[in-house]
Amino acid sequence: MSTFQDLGLNDDLLQAITDLGFTKPSEVQEKAIPILLESETDLVALAQTGTGKTAAFGFPMLEKIDVSSRTTQGLILSPTRELCLQITNEMKLYGKYCKGLNVVAVYGGSSITDQAREIKRGAQIIVATPGRMKDMINRRLVDISKIQYSVLDEADEMLNMGFKEDITDILSHTPDDKNTWLFSATMPREVATIAKKFMHSPQEITVGNKNESTSNVSHEYYLVNSRDRYQALKRLADANPDIFSVVFCRTKRDTQKVAENLIEDGYNAGALHGDLSQNQRDLVMKSFRNNQIQMLVATDVAARGIDVDDITHVINYQLPDEIETYTHRSGRTGRAGKTGVSMVIVSKSEVRKIKSIERIIKREFEKKEIPDGADICEVQLMSLANKIHNTEVNHEIDKHLTSINELFADTDKDELIKKFFSVEFTRFYNYYQKSKNLNVAEGSRDREGGRDFSKNSNSTRYFINVGSKDGFDWMKLKDFLKEVLELGRDDVFKVEVKDSFSFFNTENETKEKVLAFFTDFKHEGRFVNVEVSENRGGGGRRNDRRGGGGRRDDKRSGGKRDDKKGGYGNRSDRRRSEGGSKPRRSDSDNGAVSRPRRSRR
Repeated sequence: MSTFQDLGLNDDLLQAITDLGFTKPSEVQEKAIPILLESETDLVALAQTGTGKTAAFGFPMLEKIDVSSRTTQGLILSPTRELCLQITNEMKLYGKYCKGLNVVAVYGGSSITDQAREIKRGAQIIVATPGRMKDMINRRLVDISKIQYSVLDEADEMLNMGFKEDITDILSHTPDDKNTWLFSATMPREVATIAKKFMHSPQEITVGNKNESTSNVSHEYYLVNSRDRYQALKRLADANPDIFSVVFCRTKRDTQKVAENLIEDGYNAGALHGDLSQNQRDLVMKSFRNNQIQMLVATDVAARGIDVDDITHVINYQLPDEIETYTHRSGRTGRAGKTGVSMVIVSKSEVRKIKSIERIIKREFEKKEIPDGADICEVQLMSLANKIHNTEVNHEIDKHLTSINELFADTDKDELIKKFFSVEFTRFYNYYQKSKNLNVAEGSRDREGGRDFSKNSNSTRYFINVGSKDGFDWMKLKDFLKEVLELGRDDVFKVEVKDSFSFFNTENETKEKVLAFFTDFKHEGRFVNVEVSENRGGGGRRNDRRGGGGRRDDKRSGGKRDDKKGGYGNRSDRRRSEGGSKPRRSDSDNGAVSRPRRSRR
């Protein structure tokens, strides 16, 4: 491998590289930097997150711009505020010896007036999110008509977030003869379209294969019943005492809910999603970077700005809607040459998605078992033993040794060790001694994803008179019910859509709310009728107790369930969860005590 000196960078940049402790360029830097330095060309670079893409375009841009001019010469577009700030800070570090360099970050959630003032002072490089940049252009607060270099960083994610029109509009204000450098982890059709429209015969480099995951990350999946998803998450955390992870959820609501539950159960956790203010996001990220948060629960969009090299695990609490997004998630770990683990918690109905992801990332998943209580107790005990063994003695304790020795004068060594470690061990042992096995065989039925409901189930099955002919599939109907009933995504489950009617379940305690809401409810001018279904298994007759229905022909409402249309739940049932900040009785755990609170790092 070549050195940074071999790449042809100037002395100012090489000095900054030395200060930063960089020794050898990464593969994407080794491939991209010589091309961008030696020629005026457009470039498409496909490389995973964490491979050093910022330096790959940052060093050439700093080498080529004229720092003595106040004209804006470089524009870097990125999908999120966090990533925008991260790139800005890195560019400033790279150019610390470039006298007169001014790099300005332009993003929402901060004063547009202050940002415009900074640009007016003379910004050679602007790093921006598309929405705020378009706003500034429309207000005539920025002039990008003379830029020479434009960068689309995380291009696939910007398009996934709906920025295609903004990007198109922004680039229309730039010169045709500029160089455009596009960096992306994946190459979906939309990215190829942008490249074709705004780039002229671009050179292309690929680190690994397109959409392929880095070899530094191993991939595992854990098969559980849907309602055990949250308990599985906690066990995975307990089985890895030194975990430093990002936990991915699909929605902002689920992200906040999981984070709150983890905090309540004694974990060092925090939430990162779009509903937080910029100040809140900054505080969460500061705590995460300082290791005060061990489990950062995040949405895909919010996590785009996470640039932390020491993340040990990525946990997919829920798989993303777009399979390609998994590549971005797993790229949060295994960075800077380190290894990492990407875990996926799946229900039986989601296993097929694992195969689809394997085809895209060209890596195989290992199916693993959720550890049982005995395994976790052993792991926690040995983790504590190792920490004590490796702890440096604080000799301030010496003055207290006489009193301590007197207290344990009649205790032999083995008894003392047992007493000492029992302080931690007993809490985990009491918590896990009656815990259930969360693992599910692939051939078994998911308690929520399958068709069987016992007579004693604590959920209610409903009939609703809308179906696929009304434009619903199981996911759209679930989202519709969640929204109108103001319930969480996990509170509506076992959704089954037929042609002109459907079925769904909620917990028994929401039954009155559901029936009352749909008493006189209209959707797009049509009355929507919801009634309790007599057949808890998903077909059969409606319950006529509410009137206005009569019987439905069994042939219409019965029949075999189409598993492809059937929904799957992922409820984090806090009433039945393993543990919490207060003792809770669990049907499955026979009254297991509350989970021991984790010590703060």
